[in-house]
Amino acid sequence: QVQLVESGGGLVQAGGSLRLSCAASGRSPSSYSMGWFRQAPGKEREFVARISGLHGSTYYAESAKGRFTISRDNAKNTVYLQMNSLKPEDTAVYYCAASRIVTIQTNAYDYWGQGTQVTVSS
Repeated sequence: QVQLVESGGGLVQAGGSLRLSCAASGRSPSSYSMGWFRQAPGKEREFVARISGLHGSTYYAESAKGRFTISRDNAKNTVYLQMNSLKPEDTAVYYCAASRIVTIQTNAYDYWGQGTQVTVSS
């Protein structure tokens, strides 16, 4: 079992930045691949970025490339999502999730946090 708690969301103007954090606890959280997803009102949850547990390899959705950076500090059992140059279309609830495999598929993630709201005003 892994428990995940996100923080760092809020209201920001377009062009601004936010850093989301995801604190993990439980059994060997550093061994899991971690992902960030988001869900806007009326839309399906979508993949944003992921980082593997062993080597820290990263992968981003096209919408996140060049603006977002995912990282992890295994000593603190925490995963981060640095979001720069934010746009109104980035407005969503952001979720972190843990998977035993390296994947971008939503249904392959075993554990999910409660989400944190990010609102970008124009």
